Amino acid sequence: MRLPLLALAVAAFAIGTTEFVIMGLVPDVAADLGVTIPQAGLLISGYAMGVVIGGPLLAIATVRLARKTALLWLMGLFIVGNLLCALAPTYAWLMTSRVIASFSHGSFFGSAALVAAFLAPANQSTRAIALMFSGLTIANIVGVPLGTLLGQAYGWRATFWAVAVLGVIALGAIARWVPAVNLPSARLGRELGVLRQTQVWLALSMTVFGFGGVFTVFTFITPMLEHEAGFAPTTMSLLLGLFGLGATVGTLLGGRLADWKLMPALITLMSILIVLYVAFACGMHWPFAAVLGVFALGLFGFSVGPGLQARSQQQAREAPLLASTLNQSAFNLGNAGGAFLGAQLLAAGRSYPSLSLAAALVTVAGLGLTLLSRHLERRSIAANTGLCSNTA
Repeated sequence: MRLPLLALAVAAFAIGTTEFVIMGLVPDVAADLGVTIPQAGLLISGYAMGVVIGGPLLAIATVRLARKTALLWLMGLFIVGNLLCALAPTYAWLMTSRVIASFSHGSFFGSAALVAAFLAPANQSTRAIALMFSGLTIANIVGVPLGTLLGQAYGWRATFWAVAVLGVIALGAIARWVPAVNLPSARLGRELGVLRQTQVWLALSMTVFGFGGVFTVFTFITPMLEHEAGFAPTTMSLLLGLFGLGATVGTLLGGRLADWKLMPALITLMSILIVLYVAFACGMHWPFAAVLGVFALGLFGFSVGPGLQARSQQQAREAPLLASTLNQSAFNLGNAGGAFLGAQLLAAGRSYPSLSLAAALVTVAGLGLTLLSRHLERRSIAANTGLCSNTA
């Protein structure tokens, strides 16, 4: 199981790098293409919305393909998108190329999650999904800092050339190591039929709100730490690496906890995250507390990810491909929504600590949806048990 998961993790690393590295290259892109910093920042939102829209569309388009074949085609699209980014002569070209690259994101992770779960031993499927997704979080520790340094030294296009090379390596690894697994054949009608289920929509909403608070804070973590805790700009790469380390550990931890008890784990982790946001709002003024908070935000913020992914697949057993892909769209909708909420608060003159408090409220909504989902599930089980008893 390890080599196939490693191949998928390499692909996740490449995708995570191209998604997040633009945060460190915004000033360079803006200066080179003659646009403002806010316009360059929209390249982040453009990618996220490309995932939201493109993921389900490509999931439907590849529904009849074998999962390995779909993974290879999707990684090919990712490579093409990043090559176009590297060649972009204008802002419009770059935005279009980012969207093209992002289209493969949701469907790739949706398919990869199914393959990882299928290859895993019994009762370790969520852990396997977490191992695959660890490539995405490791990108924040290694890929983003190195990509930023490369872009600053040799021009931002060099970063996208490097990511395209990573994509080629991932493509070869998938072709060599990922087996042609015999997953149940997907049917478009059955896949779309899952959208009629209340629990599926609840699972997707849990992802949007349960994870959305992370990016309400993380999008503005650099100016937040510089302004509130007094950190120098030169220390930001180390602090972002610390966040990435926490996110990687949290992803692996969340996978183990979700395999143990899925819903109790999600409820507990979201509750801890709410308390953490409030504590971070109160303590971000002190450097030591801010450093601990950055690591803890990565740790507990990303620990809910594997469980949220597993919940969507659990509630859509008959159509796991579309549900898994839609959950990636839900993650990115949460990212975009959290970033938008934080930007609106700052534009209204709110302080940076208020962003962390807003993140807590977003997560409270996620926790409420999780409790509602568990309540409806228990009521359904009780009703079916009573029906069986009466029938007997």
